[in-house]
Amino acid sequence: MKKWISYVGVLFLSIGLLLGCSTDSSEQNNSNTRVSTNESSQELAEDEVRITISIDHGTEHVNEKSISIEEGDILLNVLEENFFIESDDSGFITSIERVEASDEEKTAWMYTVNGEMATVGAGDYELSPGDEVVFDLQSWE
Repeated sequence: MKKWISYVGVLFLSIGLLLGCSTDSSEQNNSNTRVSTNESSQELAEDEVRITISIDHGTEHVNEKSISIEEGDILLNVLEENFFIESDDSGFITSIERVEASDEEKTAWMYTVNGEMATVGAGDYELSPGDEVVFDLQSWE
């Protein structure tokens, strides 16, 4: 009986060690993403774009990443791979990094590329290396 209890104890200890050593997939590093708190002053590599998430015309900073891309990558796909994104059935972005747009507050996610307001949705925009994309939660009134 003592042997059986010892075996069970070793089994539980082994399982605990294995679980403690494993990494959660959300904590794993994406080798294509380089994150820094002060990237706006850094130069982009030849194959990178910078995506900034902000609120109210940049008065509040949410997140910023420099991301390696290939020519022609679609902006929405890159967003979904690197940020927490929610959208409605029509593909309209409703939340970025858990910051939600609101019909009641009349806010929506707008984006610019290289300082110019986009003329197509993020699902149709083809990125080019060097692009600087800003998604900003703004009032649409």
